[in-house]
Amino acid sequence: MELVDIDGSGLTSLEGELSEIDAESEIHVVDLSKKDEIGRLWDEIGGRPPDILVNNAGIFPFKDFLEVDEAFLGRVMDVNLNSVVWMCQRMVECRKGRGGVIVNVASIEALLPFMEDLVHYSVSKAGVIALTRSLAKEYGRNGFRVNALVPGGIDTPGTRNVALGIAKLNLGLLRSGVEFRQRLPMGRAGKPDEVARMALVLASDLSSYVNGALVPVDGGFLSA
Repeated sequence: MELVDIDGSGLTSLEGELSEIDAESEIHVVDLSKKDEIGRLWDEIGGRPPDILVNNAGIFPFKDFLEVDEAFLGRVMDVNLNSVVWMCQRMVECRKGRGGVIVNVASIEALLPFMEDLVHYSVSKAGVIALTRSLAKEYGRNGFRVNALVPGGIDTPGTRNVALGIAKLNLGLLRSGVEFRQRLPMGRAGKPDEVARMALVLASDLSSYVNGALVPVDGGFLSA
């Protein structure tokens, strides 16, 4: 198992947890916003390309649309969309003739923008969905299955930081947070493991005839 992140200490911690259950892993500290670093990563593992790729890197800084500049938008797109493009490209290239499974992580914001000040984020995740469907169509006959998870309202360090912003009386976030919680049919935030379990299903033969699909993991938010 290849673990990739910009956070070296977090990778080391996760590697330790996995070793406790006898799961072998190798860590790679990579800034996925940089195409050249992605290239070096795949050059390192090119002789043993994984048959499953999960693209889960993402950032969601809040900013009013009228204040978004080129550098800010570029950073969001490089992490949220461009990294997925380049990772998928190298995966398909390295496993040509053998196929494989790709699971991309999108967001409910790409389908139903809800939170304020996230136009840039919604656009980046909509691109992930378009990429997923296009690759599924183009490479399905070559043995690739490409699907996307669409999480919403998941309790992560990032969403806790948003809650901290609400605690500092950001009235826009406060209103959006209250409305979001009221709309949730299950009445609670999801757990990261609940998203991971669906990634496992899409990565396994349990979903052998699933290709080009969007799988919401949102507690029913999109249906409410």
